[in-house]
Amino acid sequence: MAAIAHTPARRLDDHPPISRGSLTVAGMSTIIEWYDFTLYLYMTTVISRVFFGGGTGGTAATLLVFAFTYLLRPVGAAVFGHIGDRIGRKPVLLISMALMTVAMLVTALLPTYASIGATAGWLMMAMRCLMSFSVGGEYSGVITYLVEGAEPKRRGFITSLASAASEVGGLMAVGLAALTTSFFTGPDLDSWGWRIPFFIGAIMAGATLLMRSRMDESPVFEEEDEDDKATNPLVEVLRVEPGAVARGFAISALGSITYYVGIGYAPTFLQNAGEFSESDALWLGTAAAVAVILVTPFAGMAADRFGRRPILLLFGVLAAVTSLTMFQLMASGSRGAALTGALVLAAVAGGWSAVAASTIAEQFKSKARMSGMALGFTTATAIFGGFAPLVGERLIEMTDWKPAPGAMIAIVALCVLPVVWYQKETAPAVVENETH
Repeated sequence: MAAIAHTPARRLDDHPPISRGSLTVAGMSTIIEWYDFTLYLYMTTVISRVFFGGGTGGTAATLLVFAFTYLLRPVGAAVFGHIGDRIGRKPVLLISMALMTVAMLVTALLPTYASIGATAGWLMMAMRCLMSFSVGGEYSGVITYLVEGAEPKRRGFITSLASAASEVGGLMAVGLAALTTSFFTGPDLDSWGWRIPFFIGAIMAGATLLMRSRMDESPVFEEEDEDDKATNPLVEVLRVEPGAVARGFAISALGSITYYVGIGYAPTFLQNAGEFSESDALWLGTAAAVAVILVTPFAGMAADRFGRRPILLLFGVLAAVTSLTMFQLMASGSRGAALTGALVLAAVAGGWSAVAASTIAEQFKSKARMSGMALGFTTATAIFGGFAPLVGERLIEMTDWKPAPGAMIAIVALCVLPVVWYQKETAPAVVENETH
């Protein structure tokens, strides 16, 4: 505990930057994580037929598996956070990507419900468990690596590129899902067409693993003496910096629900509530992914220039006041209205996530930074990301009120905004100006 308590706060800013090549590989490799998870959501209706027998019960089972397996993310975060704080950031990024490669490859080879019945669903759930466990340390490991390796005054922009890259993964997922459902129909889609996007994901993950093997280790971690490292990082960060964990949880909660409900769940919502076809809903999702990619780097640069707090407050207010209306537009059945709703929701989610990445990591000034970030980030994601699409679907069924998912986002935004209002500014350039 003493090791954490005596860690100087300037350590995060007092180090040589990581090479551009290593930063690029780390930032761009988040493509794989989000490609897989959004692919599963975008292909919910297909997976429900292929693995769970189809119908309303099949859709519910598909979303339940997504939600249940998300509970393994905090478990993976605890394991990988310990490895990252004790052994290094690079080993975490290598192990997690290796497991993700295996999970996607095996998923592409799974037998279907038509072949082996309900066992197919259980096998799919096993692969989702492996993926969730491995992803537990993936995103937090990448953000920790980027925050520790980027130039302090460009940290918001650099870490926002990881968020943008993840949206590239989402764009690839929705685009390939749309192409798959457009070119393959009926028996061909359900027997083998659905496998193609998962095979592509496995190939990309394997290539990323090779590139990560050439990355540098974080200079902040390399500067630490063995005696200074936390013996039990997870326990010690909870003892020393519980407030930072709580703030990270809150910030991640809004980021998770805006992304997984406002973007990931949107195609399923458009099909069920807006009565769009599978391919039309996925093409609207593709447009939303493009919007996120365009917004994200500008939000990161604005956070470096004006501070994390004001930009988070801006997107938090937008989430609170626009989400309900945007879901109403998407449920209207009008293509133009649905596109407007999807684009606005995507822009808000992308802007918040871009700034949240650096903000959460900067909450921690201890040498258990990765454990603290992983704990706050992944616990919130498991609750507000994994379960949110299922809850949204159930609320619509129970109340017959189609905009219910938008109300969920608005409520979480209203709860999180006070946390952002009272937190201290962490952007290095803004803090330096305030000091002088």
